[in-house]
Order: sequence, then structure tokens, then C-alpha cells
Amino acid sequence: MEDLMERYLSVCAELQQPTHASVLEVLGNNKSSDCCLKLAGNDQPGARLTDDDMLVLTKTLEGNSAIKGLDLRYNCITDKGAVHIAHLIQDSKSLQSLDLMCNDIEADGAEVIAKSLHKNITLKTLRMTGNKIGNQGAMQLATMLQINATLEEVDVSDCDLATQSVIAFAIVLMNNKRICAINVSRPLLFSLQEETTVHMAQMLVVNNTLKELHMGKHDMTDTGVETLCEALKRNISLRYLDLCCNRITRDGAKHLSEVLKQNCSLEILDLSFNRIEDDGAIHLSEAIKLPHSKLKALSVTSNKIRKGGLLSLSAAMRVNSSLTHIYIWGNKHEEPVCEAFSGLMSSGRLLKEHTDVSPYEVDGHVFLAEASHGLRRHYYWTSRYGQDRDSICHIPGWRFSC
Repeated sequence: MEDLMERYLSVCAELQQPTHASVLEVLGNNKSSDCCLKLAGNDQPGARLTDDDMLVLTKTLEGNSAIKGLDLRYNCITDKGAVHIAHLIQDSKSLQSLDLMCNDIEADGAEVIAKSLHKNITLKTLRMTGNKIGNQGAMQLATMLQINATLEEVDVSDCDLATQSVIAFAIVLMNNKRICAINVSRPLLFSLQEETTVHMAQMLVVNNTLKELHMGKHDMTDTGVETLCEALKRNISLRYLDLCCNRITRDGAKHLSEVLKQNCSLEILDLSFNRIEDDGAIHLSEAIKLPHSKLKALSVTSNKIRKGGLLSLSAAMRVNSSLTHIYIWGNKHEEPVCEAFSGLMSSGRLLKEHTDVSPYEVDGHVFLAEASHGLRRHYYWTSRYGQDRDSICHIPGWRFSC
């Protein structure tokens, strides 16, 4: 890192650019064993990194084989800065992880990054979350996946994808045997035909390498879930399915329970912010109770579930020990529910780090308070006091690797 600091100061002098306080601090504090440069703009003092800073930083890293990861979240990088990053990607022989979350990169920037990945043989994780690359930029990334043979994790959520680009990713994944995690949440869809869900279902029938799929905010209904579940019955690889913030009700939960009953491979299911209600929770509980159930984590946060459904879930946890993580905040917590989950935690069946509620007692009555835990607790930020040790609440990337 001392050599990298000297190189950085030399490049700044050569290009007549001022040094950046955040870069100096990171280079000065990084241990030699830390192979990731963490330059997140919301976690550093002073001004955020700009396109000019990208020019200096990428030239500094040219030929460097020690740095494996680059965290550039929440900075002010535009398409101009993306060009400098693309040059680094194209020339790098060691970079494995690149996080560009929530910058100002648009379609042109996504295009140059995609083209730089045509010949790259090292990068495994690419995170573009929150960059408004739109349909055009996403199409370039989808095309790149037909050529690139090393990428394993791609996050293009909140990137203003359209129906065409989501379908393009689904088609590419029918033949791509390297991608094991993809996030296409919150596209801009204007059709009620659920074409994106249909194509993702068709992909799941033939893809045996994808382990993690995020389809939050797809406006998915029970009909779409039924289509997806028919594909899941024939899929043997998917471990993590995220369907949060859709329009799934009890019928959709019933379809998912039928999949779980068939000894499927799913281990993590996120149904947060839907509306499965009591009946949906009971359907899921029936599947969880089965001895062959592999489900390890379930999130039903804010699903209009009342006493009957929540008690059914707590009873299922007592029967089957495979479910270790459950998230229920945002539902109706009547006193029998509070007592049931308090009992699960006091007995050690449910660890306090594995749920998003915490019991407390007032005047002899048990209540549940919200706890700061969840399936993706640190998705938009990184903890200052260290990473979670829990295997389910993994940060900053995905739970499963290829």
C-alpha cells in the first residue's frame, strides 16, 4: 500500500490534479492484507469522488495486481468517469469485484463498461444498482453476458430497466452457465401481461447454475407466481428467491407452498411487502412443517398477517428445525403472537439475530419491538462496526457463490 500511495501522489503531480482526502485516508489506513479499496462516498469525509478523480485513480491502479475489489458507491461518477473505469477493467488482470452503486452513470457509461468486459477474464461481481442506465444501457450489459465468461454476480436493480432488457437478461441466462446471482428488481414496466415473469420462468426451466434471483417490484400477481412456480418445480439449482414488493396474495403463497412441499432446492424466500395474509402464512407453514423442508430463511414483513397466520408460522418452527431465520415485522402482533415468538427466542430455537422483532414486557404483557435485522440488512450501506457474521444476512453481495 505504501507503493500505491507513492504511485497515487506521482500520478496527481503528473496530471496536475489535486489529491483527494478520502483516497489519501484509505491508502494510508489500508492494511497490506486488505485487497479491496473502499471508497464509498457516503462513508468518507470530504467531497465525493468525481470523474477527474477516476482518471487519477485508474491510472494509479494500472498494472497493480494486489487490489482485487473496488468499492465506489455513492460518488459523483458520470459517463465520463465510466470511460476511465472501463479502461481499468479492460487492462486489469486482478480486479474481481466492482461496486458502482448509486452514481450518475447512464446509458453511454454502461455501454463502455459493457464493452470493456468483452475481453475481461477476472471480474466476477458487477454492481450497477441505482445508476439510470435505462433500457439502452441494460441491453448492452445483457449482450456482454453472451460474450463474457467470468462474471458470476450482476446487480442491475433500480436502473430503470424496461421490459425488453429484462427479457434480454432472461434469454441470455438460458445459455450462460456462469452467472449464479442476478438482481433485476424495480424495472419500469407498463404492461399487465407479466412478460418478464414468463420469460424468467422459461429461463429457470433450463438454467441449472443460477442460485439467486431478485425480482422485487415487478408488479407480479398470483398468476405470475403460478407461472414461476411451475418452472421452479423443474429447477434444481435456485436457492434464493426474492419476490418482495409485488402484488402476491394468499393464492400466490399457496403456489409457493406447493413448490416447497416438493422437496425443492429453495433455502431463502423473501415475500416482504406483499399481501399473503393469514391464509397465505398458513399455506407456507404447512410446507415448512414437512421433514424434508430445506427452507432456512423466510421474510413475510408487512403482509397483513394476523394472529392465525403468525401462530401457524411459530408452530411450524417448533416442528421443523431447518427454518432458522424469520422476519415478521409490519404485521398484526397480538399478545398470543408476542408470547409465541418470545417463547421461541427464550428457548433458543430462534436467535435474536435471526429475526426482526425483539420481545419486551410491560405490566405483565409481552410485546414485540422492531429489531434492525433482515435478509439484506446492509444492502444500501455498510456497517461501520464490522460485517455481519451471519451466513444469511451476508453483506455486501450474495449469499451463494458458484
